[in-house]
Amino acid sequence: MTQTVRPIVVVSRCLDLEACRYNGQVIPNAFIRRLAAHATLIPVCPEVEIGLGVPRDPIRLIRRGDDVRAIQAATGQDVTERLVGFAERFVNALPEVDGFILKSRSPSCGIRDAKVFPSVESEAMCGHRAGLFADVVLRRFPGLAIEDEGRLNDEAIREHFLTKLFTLARFRQAAKADSMAALVQFHATHKFLLMAHSEQSLRAMGRLVANTARRPLSEVIAEYRHHLQRALQRAARRTAVVNVFQHGFGYVSKHLTAREKALFQQTLENYRRGRLPASAVLSLLRAWIVRFEISYLLAQTFFEPYPDDLREPLDPRTAWELGIPLARNRRRRPA
Repeated sequence: MTQTVRPIVVVSRCLDLEACRYNGQVIPNAFIRRLAAHATLIPVCPEVEIGLGVPRDPIRLIRRGDDVRAIQAATGQDVTERLVGFAERFVNALPEVDGFILKSRSPSCGIRDAKVFPSVESEAMCGHRAGLFADVVLRRFPGLAIEDEGRLNDEAIREHFLTKLFTLARFRQAAKADSMAALVQFHATHKFLLMAHSEQSLRAMGRLVANTARRPLSEVIAEYRHHLQRALQRAARRTAVVNVFQHGFGYVSKHLTAREKALFQQTLENYRRGRLPASAVLSLLRAWIVRFEISYLLAQTFFEPYPDDLREPLDPRTAWELGIPLARNRRRRPA
């Protein structure tokens, strides 16, 4: 269970990277700071790139009929074409990237919650939409891992984002190898993960890598990418994750005592009912997979879809009760 891939992520520059907000400040973000140790970050600030400077008078999205314009309220300057033009040039010049983390509520970078006003003078907004830069990104890269920093504070959303981001990066690496063997290996190591997201996609992707029709590799890779992005479009359903946990448990159960089996079933039931996070079951299974050296499961990315230090640790009491031998969860009994 080792990570060798390094995702390429476009990040709003004001998020922990540079003091470039309209007010001259930077927004501290511990998650992006941790992610930077495992990913290549490409910073971007559309407002700065079109020459608005730091600090600057903020811009607003103003609805004018069926159109939305980006207006600098203090000056009346319309920067719509400059922002959209920069966005299109930027995405055209990008290398193959795996995801984006953009600034929430920004008139340029907000992915769904940028405020729209009926006029420059109005204090009451008339709706929300994607910012102008984010709109270009979403249309160009609908299958990538794209989130804002606000939503990434939610554990479930962050889990899905990281799983998708690192899986797409591993696929990019496999596709770059330009060999059927690399694609077959990717598919083999992602079976559990794909099973959790979409058994239908898993079956379709299995037929692709079998390639009984002897299709050109480029066609197979392109269609596989489409199925992969579709499978990862939404977070895995709890019932599907339970099914994968039970499947994995089947490989280790013969090595366990009756008490350990009961602990697993109790932990799984608590996850099923929403009383424990998936990481509680995952940590328990992983400890046994490593202990009993189950090589097939050790190779499955489902059990470590992204680097462990990007995962929020279990609280000490839960870790102690499960007896999980992780260094970051101290084994002493909690007070």
